[in-house]
Amino acid sequence: MQTKTLDVKGMTCGHCKMSVESALKGLDGVATVEVDLSNGKVEVTYNEAKVSFENMKEVVEDQGYDVV
Repeated sequence: MQTKTLDVKGMTCGHCKMSVESALKGLDGVATVEVDLSNGKVEVTYNEAKVSFENMKEVVEDQGYDVV
């Protein structure tokens, strides 16, 4: 398992947090997701053999947020 912190722009509320969490948790290989709204950070623990950073970035951006 590997942990990566994503810098996500545009999250402002609980609904934003839930959208990002559920999108990431829906990916096969993602174990845990911790969203810190105040800092715009999302810590993801995942199996790098099953899911890539690009996969994670894509599902977050599909929710309407920017990953920088």
